[in-house]
Amino acid sequence: MDIRKIFAVIVAMTAFAFSGMAQKFALVDMEYVLGNMPSYEVANNTLEQMSQRWQKEVENITREAETMYNNYKSQMPFLTDEQKKKSEADIVAKEKEAVELRNKYFGPEGELYKKRQTLMKPIQEEVYNAVKKVSEERGYMCIFDRASSADIIFASPRIDISNEVLAKLGYSK
Repeated sequence: MDIRKIFAVIVAMTAFAFSGMAQKFALVDMEYVLGNMPSYEVANNTLEQMSQRWQKEVENITREAETMYNNYKSQMPFLTDEQKKKSEADIVAKEKEAVELRNKYFGPEGELYKKRQTLMKPIQEEVYNAVKKVSEERGYMCIFDRASSADIIFASPRIDISNEVLAKLGYSK
């Protein structure tokens, strides 16, 4: 056999081996998985209730500032310069209080963010570990999240492992 033929056969076999490995992937629909986990639902409800309670608190302070301003406008003709300055300072302080409270609860490092991290991190780790186990058992090189990928136009239902992940988590579907 010619050396070129041997080399071509080796290249073809290598390409075939790599193409076989590259095709070992799957999809998981994280929205579906999380939607079927009671702990995720409980955590979401808790966060929603906290968010609504804090939002009402911020809105109450904002309304107080608006009421103070409206009262100030209606009483302005009767106030001395000193009373005007005091009222204006009080209104500004109340508005500042509302902004600070909004940032405390809803800011980038606010209470809602911290609570979300506390409640969701264990759930995310549990799901990640289940996906990892399924991946190791079935020999997948890569698993894509179908819910967050806008790039997936079509995928065969045969490569969706969402129900297997739920089963690993102890939730049968």
